[in-house]
Amino acid sequence: MAAFWTEADFDDHELVQFVRDRDSGLTAIIAVHSSHLGPGAGGTRFWHYADPAGAMHDALRLSRGMSYKNAMAGLPMGGGKAVILADENKTKTPAMLAAFGRAIEGLGGRYVTAEDVGMAETDMVAISSETAHVCGLPAEAGQAGGDPGPFTAYGIYLGIKAAVRFKLGRNSMDGVHVAIQGAGSVGSGVARLLAQDGARLTLADIHPERAALLAAELGGVTVSAADILTTECDVVSPNALGAVLNEASIAALRAPIVAGGANNQIARAGHGDLLAERGILYAPDYVINAGGIIDVALEYLARREGRFCSVEDVHAKIADIPARLESIWQESAETGVSSDVVADRMAQELIGRAAF
Repeated sequence: MAAFWTEADFDDHELVQFVRDRDSGLTAIIAVHSSHLGPGAGGTRFWHYADPAGAMHDALRLSRGMSYKNAMAGLPMGGGKAVILADENKTKTPAMLAAFGRAIEGLGGRYVTAEDVGMAETDMVAISSETAHVCGLPAEAGQAGGDPGPFTAYGIYLGIKAAVRFKLGRNSMDGVHVAIQGAGSVGSGVARLLAQDGARLTLADIHPERAALLAAELGGVTVSAADILTTECDVVSPNALGAVLNEASIAALRAPIVAGGANNQIARAGHGDLLAERGILYAPDYVINAGGIIDVALEYLARREGRFCSVEDVHAKIADIPARLESIWQESAETGVSSDVVADRMAQELIGRAAF
């Protein structure tokens, strides 16, 4: 693995820590991109990497994305991310999670963790036995916290409705055709909310049976995972893995809007320009998918202050997402700068890294 400061995704990160606990077998990377607005907050990803360099790539890129996400969500939190390098069998043990919790505690509050791919609410509980710098813990009915997936889905749902208003001039989702990539926790949540509004749904997942069950429940149809991005529709909503928007996929899109919750949808810099050149409205992913971090960040902040935060408080904060998207799209329309770059510039200014 090359020195992290030579990585293309290194962006003056404040902290990049390699964690190794021989007794438990834990190998992890914790990255804090910015603490300008508060402690670096972001989930822990548990994943097997055939090439360990991929773990560093994820830690650096995703922590920077969390800086931007938290800033644009109006949260007093910086950006951080952790990656636990799993073996081929994705072995996860209590001893490993405890060691990881101790590593977080050793940072003295500079990093606050939460769920991400491969991690569950029960894992957050295990980690919390060693550190208080964790969120997404089980919540009582009506309180913030717990599984952030439904809150992420709610924000994406509101963002899709905002995109349809802005691009298509439609105030109702009735009959609007949305193609959803991914039928997991977030994608299925978005689908259910849209179905309640009368949207037409086309669904796909790498596990076809999961998409089929959801389609049967909601009256939608399915296509293969390979075909979902080329579905002729009003909105394509990526809610699975990232880097799905590249030269080939953008050229093949048959929708005027891309709005979904997958992280890092744009494969590389410049692909946002390709979307703009085709007249496709793009909702920057870290703005539209901020509902989950809003939930767990408000939970964490309230707990640190000895108070509770309600679901209503979380929903009120998530309700600001459409206005943020609209301000990005309006500036993009006025300046000719692609929406992803407009969002990045706004976020960089908020974290004190504006380019002059």
